[in-house]
Amino acid sequence: MSIKKHIPNAITCCNLLCGCLAIVQAFEGNLVYSAYLVGLAAIFDFFDGFAARLLRVASPIGKDLDSLADMVTFGVVPGVIMYKIALFGQQPYVEEATIGLHIDDIFLSKIAPLFCFVLTIFSAIRLAKFNNDTRQTDSFIGVPTPAIAIFVCSLVLVYGVRFPEVSGLDAFYVFLNGYPEYMKNVSLAANYAAPSTLEVIKLIIAELFVNTVFNVVLCLVFSVLLISELPLFALKFRNFSWRGNRIRYSFLGLSLLLLVTLQYVGIPLIIILYILMSVVTNFYLKRRVS
Repeated sequence: MSIKKHIPNAITCCNLLCGCLAIVQAFEGNLVYSAYLVGLAAIFDFFDGFAARLLRVASPIGKDLDSLADMVTFGVVPGVIMYKIALFGQQPYVEEATIGLHIDDIFLSKIAPLFCFVLTIFSAIRLAKFNNDTRQTDSFIGVPTPAIAIFVCSLVLVYGVRFPEVSGLDAFYVFLNGYPEYMKNVSLAANYAAPSTLEVIKLIIAELFVNTVFNVVLCLVFSVLLISELPLFALKFRNFSWRGNRIRYSFLGLSLLLLVTLQYVGIPLIIILYILMSVVTNFYLKRRVS
């Protein structure tokens, strides 16, 4: 019996294990660890398919196993993370965070966060469609579950960057008028160092994404994107030539630039870039055909 045919499935199981551990960490309130585990799982998810093509051992069982693992890691985990963020205004990973809602409002504080699991339900629908859609061999129809999961987990990492002396809509004042002007107007200590534009952007994102209503709406938008008929390119390299992989190499280069310059803030922007590049590429191809 050849060992090599089991290598891709073993890598897929590593993806699944990361997903299980991420769920444990999420329910224990360690969302940062959960986010890191999802990131590690995404690496395994990339290399299991890569290994299967390289070793030429792709199989229907491997495809089904991959979807089952993805359902846990990129379906259940994002739903749990969004639920935890929406449920609590303060978590161990968010310093002095506020949900901007009255905690005594039972619907907003207890019931509304449950709608975040719509993301998990639509992830299951998307993966079921993917396994039975012959159009998605070299590309995707609808945003893939790993992309949504990475976006969600990146928010957890962005949340940790806040200025305790600035909160709420004041962040937008800082963005429009500058930090020194803000500090002068609120009569705070003058010895605070002025933040960079990147730090202000991080602050605005952190304030925005700890709002329960916004998180629920975000889950609904993601759910629509998962099952949409939007064509997106896949990071599947049949070969390593530039000609057949322009869009992939360009995307990877720009993604690296965003990560280097913006750190954690660059991760959700990479997902947005992925969607925009796919839309522009499809529009360009359609114009060439017509």
